[in-house]
This record gives sequence, structure tokens and C-alpha cells, in this order.
Amino acid sequence: MNETTGKVNLLGLTQPQLEAFFEQIGEKRFRAGQVMKWIHHFGVDDFDAMTNIGKALREKLKARAEIRGPEIVSEDISSDGTRKWVVRVASGSCVETVYIPQGGRGTLCVSSQAGCALDCSFCSTGKQGFNSNLTAAEVIGQVWIANKSFGTVPAKIDRAITNVVMMGMGEPLLNFDNVVAAMQIMMDDLGYGISKRKVTLSTSGVVPMIDELAKVIDVSLALSLHAPNDELRNELVPINRKYPLEVLLAACQRYISRLGEKRVLTIEYTLLRGVNDQPEHAAQMIELLADIPCKINLIPFNPFPHSGYERPSNNAIRRFQDILHKAGHNVTVRTTRGEDIDAACGQLVGQVLDRTRRSERYIAVRQLQAEPAGTPGLERS
Repeated sequence: MNETTGKVNLLGLTQPQLEAFFEQIGEKRFRAGQVMKWIHHFGVDDFDAMTNIGKALREKLKARAEIRGPEIVSEDISSDGTRKWVVRVASGSCVETVYIPQGGRGTLCVSSQAGCALDCSFCSTGKQGFNSNLTAAEVIGQVWIANKSFGTVPAKIDRAITNVVMMGMGEPLLNFDNVVAAMQIMMDDLGYGISKRKVTLSTSGVVPMIDELAKVIDVSLALSLHAPNDELRNELVPINRKYPLEVLLAACQRYISRLGEKRVLTIEYTLLRGVNDQPEHAAQMIELLADIPCKINLIPFNPFPHSGYERPSNNAIRRFQDILHKAGHNVTVRTTRGEDIDAACGQLVGQVLDRTRRSERYIAVRQLQAEPAGTPGLERS
């Protein structure tokens, strides 16, 4: 509920939650389906636009509810077609959402927190520390904003967004309830109708919540591994000191075993020059993952200021990939996308001052576009 207005934000409510809301205000449960379609299929945030709902109910909804996504601060489009939105959430912080097109697939990378408390040494988001959890409305609101931006409402079979990955800013399992609610809306046919195989949650290894996740949803799971032994992973991914690899991989195996249907674990491994990219690291990885059905995404490090790390050479990346391939693993090297707009993996940082400047520029451009010719006011530079 919005503490300022006292209204319930319907954007972040799952179908059962929305049905309960309508019952609470003395209306039929089927209204939930009607309203969900207007919100998520058509991108509507105005109750008066909901033409199959009577005027009396629309007035009741206007008095008690709202449909409010995060505030768009800026939208940048890369030369390779990648898009990045910076949005401001209720805490006042900014988070980032990235859309990556590739062939017939469009993947949206969604943030779950403003900042991150896990402080992985090679990730720029972790360097800003933790600010706040996003609400369910702020998580699904990123999908809502991106979907509307492509003009794909009402929803079509050939939608621009075919996959969603919870791999943006933050650790999703540390914002469990809100992230699960948002993913349920992503997969609901009244929401975005995305297949459970095409919604992926990525974790750095919050073991107890991996087991909890298996009880409530069956999305795909990705593990941010980044090191093949505990000593190195303790340095790169500090949460490993609490949940070492043996415990973590056992939890991941339990999760994918419950899913069945030949589902596999996605392994994410950021390659850092001279740190974790040597042949012995690949050999350790082969041994570590020997009994785990998985596919491996190798991610060449994307530099950011003062990180202390470098991207490996192309030869080192190919060598690492070849070693894993020869051991029978399905291995891909993630192509760096959106680097010119700081949208590459590991570069999402959301510094408020920089985003404020972008916000001012974005608003000024929108005002210029809206002004009739000859209108006094903002000067065109």
C-alpha cells in the first residue's frame, strides 16, 4: 500500500492476491482477471480506460487503488540494439533494467534490489552497498515498462520480450517474497505468459532460500559460481564463507531434481585475467560439476573503474572453453552487449548522482518533444 495515498498498487498483485482484493472491497473474484489483462496485456494504468468494467466499479477502484510503475529516469539504446532503463523506486534509489535482443529471442534482465549486500569483488553493483528491496510492483514494473516501450501491447505471439532473467542489480533470494510474486505474474497467462523454462532466477548462493524456492515455484535456476574451489570463491563471492561449495551445489541439485523434466542448472562463470581463467581452474570445474546436469555460461569480465581486475585474452577464453567442451560440457561464451551504455554484465551500478543528471536530460528532451513549434521556454542546443 502507498503510505502517502493509502491506495493499493495493483501492478504487483498476483492473480490470487488480486482476487482477494476484489473480495475485500465487495466485488466478484472474476474482476481480477479483467483487471490483470488491462494492466499487463494492454499496459493500462488508467481505470477509466477499462471499458468492460462498469463506471461504479471504476470509481471505487480510483478511490482505493492505483497502477503505478517505477519512475523512468532514462532510457539508453546501444549500437547493438541493447536497451537500458534507469528507474527510480520508492526508496529514492535508482536501479537498472537491460533488454538484450539476439535473433528471435529478447531477454530482459531485471533487478531485484537497489544495490547489493553480497559485495562480490568483481561486480560494480556490489561496490555501492545495499540500499533497499524492491516491491513486487517495482520488480514486475520493469517488465511492464519494457513491454510497453516496444509497442507490444496488446500482447502478441511474437512479443519482443521472450525471456526474463533475474540477473540485474541485487540478490533475488534476499528479496524472496517480492521476487516470487513478480515471477508468478511473469508466468501467469493473465500476466505475461512466459514459460517457466524462460524465467530464470540467478543466485550467488543463499542456500536456505534455494530450498524455499523449490516449494513455491518452478522457474529455471542459475548459479553465479565464478570460482571452482572454496579458497578462491571465498575471495570473489564472500557469501561462500557461509555456504561453501559442497553445501551450495547440494542445494542446487535438490532444486533441479524437484523440477524434473530434464531441467538443468545454469552455471555463470565470470572470467578474470590471471585469477580464475587458468587450465587448472577449468580442470577443477570439471571435477566440481561432474555429477550435476548443467550448462555453463562463461562471461568475460567487463571492466569498470578501480575494479582491480582485467578481461582475459581471447586465446585464454577459448582455451578455457575448449577444456570444458572436451570434458563433455555444454559451454557458451556470453557476448558482451551494451557496453557503450554501461549495460554489460557486472556493470550495473545505479549511482544516484549520475542517474539524476540523466533524469534531468531525459525530462528536458521529453519537454522539447512535447512543445509546439515556436513555444518559448527551453532552448534547443
